[in-house]
Amino acid sequence: MIVGAGLLLASAATAQQPARSVQQDFEAATALDAGTDHAAALAAWEALEKRTKPGTRSNAIVLVRKSNALMLVGRRDDAVAAARAGLEKLPATDATLMGDRYDAYFTIGGVAMSALDYAGAAAAFAQAEATAPAPTQKLSAQLWLVETQIFTDPAAASTTLGRLYAQAATMKLDKSVTAMIQRRHTRLLLNQGDFAGARASAVKAVTLLGGLTTSTNLQDVSARSDAAIALLLYKNPDEARRYMAMTGAGRLSKGEFDPASEMRAPDCGGDAGLKPDDVAVVEFSIDPDGSVSRAAPVYATGKGQVGLAFARAVRGWSWQPDKVASIPPFYRYNARVEMRCSTAFERPSIGSSLDAALEQWLAGKGAAVPPPPEGTQAAALPQQRAALTAAEKASPSSLATLAAVYRLMNNGIVSREETAELARRGLTIATAQSAPPLARLTFDVAARSGSMTDWWKPAVVQRLLTPLLSDPAYAVDPQARSAIRLLIADGIDNGKGGEAVIATLRPVATDKALAANDPLRVGALIRIASIEQRTGQVQAARNTFADTGLSASQCAIMDAPPKMVSDIGSRAFPMEAMRWGFEGWTVTQFDVSADGRSEHTRALLSYPPFIFSEAGSKFFDTAKFAKTYRPDGGLGCGGTVRRVVFRLPG
Repeated sequence: MIVGAGLLLASAATAQQPARSVQQDFEAATALDAGTDHAAALAAWEALEKRTKPGTRSNAIVLVRKSNALMLVGRRDDAVAAARAGLEKLPATDATLMGDRYDAYFTIGGVAMSALDYAGAAAAFAQAEATAPAPTQKLSAQLWLVETQIFTDPAAASTTLGRLYAQAATMKLDKSVTAMIQRRHTRLLLNQGDFAGARASAVKAVTLLGGLTTSTNLQDVSARSDAAIALLLYKNPDEARRYMAMTGAGRLSKGEFDPASEMRAPDCGGDAGLKPDDVAVVEFSIDPDGSVSRAAPVYATGKGQVGLAFARAVRGWSWQPDKVASIPPFYRYNARVEMRCSTAFERPSIGSSLDAALEQWLAGKGAAVPPPPEGTQAAALPQQRAALTAAEKASPSSLATLAAVYRLMNNGIVSREETAELARRGLTIATAQSAPPLARLTFDVAARSGSMTDWWKPAVVQRLLTPLLSDPAYAVDPQARSAIRLLIADGIDNGKGGEAVIATLRPVATDKALAANDPLRVGALIRIASIEQRTGQVQAARNTFADTGLSASQCAIMDAPPKMVSDIGSRAFPMEAMRWGFEGWTVTQFDVSADGRSEHTRALLSYPPFIFSEAGSKFFDTAKFAKTYRPDGGLGCGGTVRRVVFRLPG
């Protein structure tokens, strides 16, 4: 924590002199901040807050310091609120408080990044860079700014990286810090598709850290994994596996890193708009209780925020604590997995349905929404902001303003906090303009979900959205109430059991006010069938899926999915992996044709990344299944998922 130069807090006037002055308590709280007892530090700052007058310089400083302690004890929304409140009252012209302003922005950025709000994190880290009191702090802000911009605004990331290199050139840095800069460069090049440049950059980062030695820490592991990924994508598998071998991935001495039932690929489609060709590598850490404490994208293909969408899926994974206990702690941190989305129960996007309803209503009122940008969202942002400013100047509560608010809040590089504020403004206008329930719901949901950093957690989703079901404006509208239930169901479905999710969805599936082919009803049935299938209720899943009117050729819900009739055996194990001593697994998805051949084979999950993906797919490419009669000669069954575990002999 950085202390502003010359800071002196005056003691509050009281009838009786306290045992210690405010300054003494401030120094004691600062000392606690430097330790590991974050709860004690928070208590000290909260006590000190009561002794300072709200709105004063002293109170603002205490709020900023308290925000860091709040973040460290896991009260992230409170941390952001305290940081914002402190920033508002810190004297803007007081240069001695630059460190406090920097710390406040860094806290806000850290909270946003942990919530995978990379747009919000980038905005905060940019402000931290601008207020940094010293070169070291500026460098730190630039490092994290690049990290977040890679997945929100790559062009801006390139510009920030230039400033980062320029800043580093003025400083005498340890090689480990220089390696961190080089690794940011590697990630940027990877995600821009410059695999040759990424390979050279990644190898340089490993060299800065001492090369491929047996001395290994977490930064070594991540840097070597970066190099392995870059080399694999550069089509140099032998060299890539040499680097991967030195990460320890796939070489656990005890226990095993194995996909649990909760560790599943996200469905294609949905609000993230994931496509079957999208692929990402996500890095994550597992807490002793089996939950994912951190998830972050490393590499992703596709436009938009594909990497962040996959990372959001990972943070919902979990393992049984006893299985986690068998994994050495070193291997629970910064684990990486390669991911693709599943087509087994591809689902329509509820958000898209809400957006379509709003856009149709606005168009009918003569206030058409500007089309989505053809280029990057970052490039479109200035024009979208200008459009909103112009509309507000003409008429703050008009439908034109509502259309501009809607387009801006759907820009992926607008922060969570700003999106929530825009949504609240939009909801006010939509309500005043008597927007239909489904159109109004677009803003209501965005305002509620954007109000908390942990909006994605099942309990939070239920608390935020359930009250909407009793709102008269939505309760009387079959599509609005159904959309709310689908949003709640998606939010609370954590892959365990599913009774509560089905109970939430069943009223949608049986709502007589919805047409049989209504997308919301079909969406509810698909979700119910998916839960029934994964909980072993195959007959129920088959019956439910039949009610959708869609093709019922999914392998998971067939009476008797085709059996594999060929034995592939050990020849599927990559010889290269045997040579290097790798073990790992893939979760592979494929279709089976009516004549028993596998088609459209793809690895959904693969550990270590890119090592077994091809082998897992080839395993089923050469497999033979029992033939399935289809009157039209079409697909035997589609979207089947099998796991392949690659183990060394002995």
